[in-house]
Amino acid sequence: MDTFLDITFSIAQILLTVLWWIVVVQAILSTLIAFNVINTYNDFVSSLWRGLNTLTEPIYRPIRRILPDTGPMDFAPFVVLIIIWILQDAVLPNVARALIGSSV
Repeated sequence: MDTFLDITFSIAQILLTVLWWIVVVQAILSTLIAFNVINTYNDFVSSLWRGLNTLTEPIYRPIRRILPDTGPMDFAPFVVLIIIWILQDAVLPNVARALIGSSV
């Protein structure tokens, strides 16, 4: 049972880390596009931009409904990064510790 919980905890940590990097790359790409450092006329940039938006938009949408409109500055990625950080450093370790402790 402990092995199953360890594997599940590790998979959750890996998925949250991957999500962290997806959000970071999307935020950087968004900033670069906003300041015309790169443009979406490039096929690779356009494909990457559409793919990242497809992955992140369902996560950002509920957060954007709660946050006030700040014009061109989007704070949803920062909120998502904070939530991921809380999940990785506070929630998951405590849940794993509680589950492993209760299975002994």
